[in-house]
Amino acid sequence: MKKILLLGSGELGKEFVISAQRKGQHIIACDSYAGAPAMQVADECEVLDMLDGEQLEQVVKKYSPDVIVPEIEAIRTERLYDFEKQGVQVVPSARAVNFTMNRKAIRDLAAKELGLKTAKYFYATSLEELEEAADKIGFPCVVKPLMSSSGKGQSLVKTADELQKAWEYGCSGSRGDIRELIIEEFIHFDSEITLLTVTQKDGPTLFCPPIGHIQKGGDYRESFQPAHIDPAHLAEAQDMAEKVTRALTGAGLWGVEFFLSHENGVYFSELSPRPHDTGMVTLAGTQNLNEFELHLRAVLGWSIPEITQERFGVSAVILSGISSQEEPKYRGMKDVCKEQNTYLRLFGKPFTRINRRMGVVLCYAPLGNDMDSLRDKAKMVASKIEVY
Repeated sequence: MKKILLLGSGELGKEFVISAQRKGQHIIACDSYAGAPAMQVADECEVLDMLDGEQLEQVVKKYSPDVIVPEIEAIRTERLYDFEKQGVQVVPSARAVNFTMNRKAIRDLAAKELGLKTAKYFYATSLEELEEAADKIGFPCVVKPLMSSSGKGQSLVKTADELQKAWEYGCSGSRGDIRELIIEEFIHFDSEITLLTVTQKDGPTLFCPPIGHIQKGGDYRESFQPAHIDPAHLAEAQDMAEKVTRALTGAGLWGVEFFLSHENGVYFSELSPRPHDTGMVTLAGTQNLNEFELHLRAVLGWSIPEITQERFGVSAVILSGISSQEEPKYRGMKDVCKEQNTYLRLFGKPFTRINRRMGVVLCYAPLGNDMDSLRDKAKMVASKIEVY
């Protein structure tokens, strides 16, 4: 049995805890507030500010974990190097977490060191620098915080008049204490995919079938697997994913995002060193092993013989239309349960915000069915759930 310290206890962490406990592991779930989803199923839990290095060190000393699994960006990541030197396994590695928690580090690694094709980009530490960069890139362009999640602080800027608002929104949506934004060329892409990539301690890099996804405001609303993709483009994406994960080192599952353009091919977009929100579609049984089981096996160094596509699947998110500190209630669950080949997963978040992701509907069908119809069904079913 391994003692695993989970840093971040959202819905992805919750599914990882469930997978880990089914394999006899002991989990300590941490987050900045009590009652977070993963805490509800963990063996022990701690509430702390993970951007406070001293608090983080105290928790590590208290539990002496064998493994540290970061699940969010807002962590004092440089402390992970110290824990790794002390013999604690950091997932995938301290280097990987430090690079990928900051868009500046990972974009420079991908574009400058590895030569991967990315959108043209600049950095800005002031509104003036943002304006200068936008003048070089042109409009429309995309402005993002260096450190954020779920699309927070991200803007599509169409004119120079929108730059000040984008600067303020970007800074307000930034996690941590970094006041710097990345501004990048808007890629006229045909589709986006997440390529779940598994690196192993002793074994080859493995790839899940590609996952298509739809985003709104930088946050995912729908994902489907498998995404239709030209075989040459898929091979190109797999090659990029293997290069960047090898450079970052470590074992675990990674969510590697790409833009696909019929005219210009594949562009590397972003990378997460952990299970990905769009990968929740694998909970519909689309693969022989879902993304959380894959992450756990890679972390523990257990064998993953192969990854196979078992059926078509779609996930559609359930969003809150209210903001309240009271425990949310839900209408429509009975209607959802009448649907065939459908799962409902509520995350158990203890309070709401406008457009906060509160759950997901998962629909599946045998291979060879009509994916568009399945996507329409999942969105229709998700709309039956009301948060109040």
